[in-house]
Amino acid sequence: MKKAASSKSAALKSVFTAVIVLFSLSLMTGCGAGLQNRTEYSRYPAELVQVDKALEEARKAGRDKECPEEFNELKAMVDKAYEIYDPCFRQPAIEMAQSAILRINALCQSTTTQSTQFYYEPKVVTTTEGVTILAFEDIHFDFDKSTLTPEARTILKRNIQMLKDNPQSEVRIAGYTSASGTDEYNQSLSERRATSVRQYLINEGIITPDRLTKVGYGEENPAIYEPLPKEIYSPEAKANMRVLFEIIVR
Repeated sequence: MKKAASSKSAALKSVFTAVIVLFSLSLMTGCGAGLQNRTEYSRYPAELVQVDKALEEARKAGRDKECPEEFNELKAMVDKAYEIYDPCFRQPAIEMAQSAILRINALCQSTTTQSTQFYYEPKVVTTTEGVTILAFEDIHFDFDKSTLTPEARTILKRNIQMLKDNPQSEVRIAGYTSASGTDEYNQSLSERRATSVRQYLINEGIITPDRLTKVGYGEENPAIYEPLPKEIYSPEAKANMRVLFEIIVR
């Protein structure tokens, strides 16, 4: 009996020692707290390193002077990705970095559009049923608003010609919101935003109501993860206050 008790005690002691070792390792690797030295790239995932370098390349190309407001917004977004990064909970920071890279690649595009009448090239997706979907620029809204901003109207006007060139096409409009607010309110707001885009197209005489489909998704399927939903004017929140505009060509 004494021998069995001694073996059990030794086993418990080994388990306790292992737990202490694992806890110590977690502290050494930084679990539970973001890293502080951003220049030590070897400690960060590739996505965060890439977005930092992409932002610096944009700065060298003069994008910070060409469109300072947009550049500073993206810089804040990159800073936030590093701020929330945790070695034991990597995905939110990685997703934010990936979204930032896409936006950095298109930095100052709106300025170019106004000065050179640039035509936005839609993303083309062909489904297994042979249906082609043309995904256009996101249309963004102000916080808690469903009225079209001047920028949103400009984007819609740029896409009018595509509708005219495809008279048999259909349009799918999907509204979204940021994470702030209740599920019920956000669902209603996302539907109102989709309705605003739908009504604009109808009022312009571009498309008949039977060719338009709209839906609201509330705060589901965000473009960018929002680590702090209470920050209603954060870059992530602004990115999620949107409507997706797609043309379906059969």
